[in-house]
Amino acid sequence: MGSFFLQMGLFVWVVLFTFSFNLVDSRNDVVQGLVFINGKNAIAKTDNEFICATMDWWPPEKCDYGTCSWGHASLLNVDLDNIIFKNAIKAFSTLKIRLGGTLQDKVVYQTEHNPKPCIPFSKNTSELFGFTEGCLPLSRWDQLNTFFQETGAKIIFGLNALAGKAIRDGSAVGPWDSENAESLMRYTVKKNYPMFAWELGNELSGSGVGTRVTASQYAFDTMTLKNIVEEIYSGVEPKPLIIAPGGFFDARWFKEFIAKTPETVDVITHHIYNLGPGVDQHLVEKILDPSYLDGEADTFKQLENILKTSITSASAWVGEAGGAYNSGHNLVTNAFVFSFWYLDQLGMSSVYDTKTYCRQTLIGGNYGLLNTTTFEPNPDYYSALLWHRLMGRKVLSANFTGTKKIRSYAHCAKESKGITLLLINLDNTTTVDVSLALNNTWMLNALNSPIHRRHHRHHHHHKPHNSKFGGLNVREEYHLTAKNGDLHSQVMMLNGEELKVNAYGGIPQLKPLYANASEVISVAPYSIVFAHIPHLTLYACSN
Repeated sequence: MGSFFLQMGLFVWVVLFTFSFNLVDSRNDVVQGLVFINGKNAIAKTDNEFICATMDWWPPEKCDYGTCSWGHASLLNVDLDNIIFKNAIKAFSTLKIRLGGTLQDKVVYQTEHNPKPCIPFSKNTSELFGFTEGCLPLSRWDQLNTFFQETGAKIIFGLNALAGKAIRDGSAVGPWDSENAESLMRYTVKKNYPMFAWELGNELSGSGVGTRVTASQYAFDTMTLKNIVEEIYSGVEPKPLIIAPGGFFDARWFKEFIAKTPETVDVITHHIYNLGPGVDQHLVEKILDPSYLDGEADTFKQLENILKTSITSASAWVGEAGGAYNSGHNLVTNAFVFSFWYLDQLGMSSVYDTKTYCRQTLIGGNYGLLNTTTFEPNPDYYSALLWHRLMGRKVLSANFTGTKKIRSYAHCAKESKGITLLLINLDNTTTVDVSLALNNTWMLNALNSPIHRRHHRHHHHHKPHNSKFGGLNVREEYHLTAKNGDLHSQVMMLNGEELKVNAYGGIPQLKPLYANASEVISVAPYSIVFAHIPHLTLYACSN
């Protein structure tokens, strides 16, 4: 019987495919597309808290190309009492936050038994990374941990991996001096501050940024960290994860490091700035170019293969990704257009078994999820929140046939039945009507022949009377667009309504439209759609 349905389904798939793509819709600038989803097996699985964001150390004096975009957004000076800031983190319940960045390898930690003054970072162009060493006061560490516990965040702390090393000919040599880090860790345990993970170093892998450490030395240093954690957290469960190297992917370096840390490292982190420097005037062109976006898939694929073919049990994270390095680009990496890049990255990385994706930054620079001065959410904040609430752990194979300007990803739904489909339209003039096919067995949108399409679209309802319209199941749709159609807008529209915090600093509700599930999903030009289809139960999601 199963064989009969499979053959019959294959026939239906072929016929509908032919009709869909050989007939042209009579409406102007509307094309048809088909997403084929394999519902038999999940192809990957993310962490439950896949969304992660970073907080950095950069002081106000950090400037790029004549622009100083950091303000008071550093771990050392950001306003921890800001109500929008608190609510923005709480809305995720739970958000992973990675504390680190370039200057983490120049941070000295104040200790209980060392009364030396805690001197902040100071700009000095002759120094590595352009700044002197800076100190983390224990009082500030207390404040940060109180804030993180109040907001329910899971914290990953990046340790200074250059402590004790000498810089020679562009390389950092010698073993890691762990004494200062160990002091901070003991204090953290003493105060019962929860720590999800300790990460060693920032961008020292491969050729490094500023300086580099060999894979063999890094493996040795990471073992030192592992031993310290085992000792300090003796009797404590679960213990914090050990994470490294937090650098740019270099296949040879990563392969050697992973081979030498099979039982040491829990997570392998790499960084992504594939759009180039923030000063680049062609950032938007790159973001809207499907072939350019596809380029990063090779990195994910290579790392996935290295992990699968080694004896390690470590998983892959994107530990930091701001798209455009040197603080991003104002009105690009903090505007609506960047959600095309960001959501595509989340979808693509998931397909290749990335467990967590840390966005640079939560706040700070020109690529923050939150505005550096007002703390108001930028468009990508809402993109991240919708992903977090709608896209479950299990990743499904989703292949789109039609225009190359549509990006499609599918997951089992988050804490709900059914699936969630993410569709990104990079075309500025063309609406794409998307139908869904499943596993060569049946079409979800059985009425969606081109003849029926003209009568079955745009029937959106704001509130469901029940789970069905006229006996047909419904789906929930979240249409994201830029205010006034301006890709450089910092205002996100959800289903035509402006998203903004209320007078009390509360994050707005993200309400869907309800659509008849037998109709196509209509994806407008330069828009993003999350479609949650709760009645669609796939074997991959139920098993």
